[in-house]
Amino acid sequence: MGETRVRYTGGCLCGALRYEAEGEPLFTGYCYCADCRKASGSGFIPFMGFASSAVRFSGETRQFWSKSYRGTDSVRNFCPVCGGLVFGGEVGKDDSHTIYAGSLDEPSSFRPQIAIFTRNRPAWVALPPDLPAFDTMPD
Repeated sequence: MGETRVRYTGGCLCGALRYEAEGEPLFTGYCYCADCRKASGSGFIPFMGFASSAVRFSGETRQFWSKSYRGTDSVRNFCPVCGGLVFGGEVGKDDSHTIYAGSLDEPSSFRPQIAIFTRNRPAWVALPPDLPAFDTMPD
């Protein structure tokens, strides 16, 4: 009997940019850094990390590049039609991608494991109880 693998699907607001990720995420959580807050227009971004080999994308993207906490290049991909933020990483180059959990077709499938950059968390955003929290990026 074949093994049933978990699948996550999602995309942008208009549906022009889509993804499918197979298997459990490598990591999940909430990021409260200034870049994530500004990119999302919210107090944080819920994220899920997958190996690039586990994710397939369809549709065009536009990219925004900035420096990460560690000083490396960071890229965010959004839909050129509706502007919806969908994933992080450069397709064909990076070994993993960060899916922004707000773009999931089934948002209830998201299960955060950590909270990062909590030192930047706005006072009006509550931290979930019992979620391991880190002032910056954990080692």
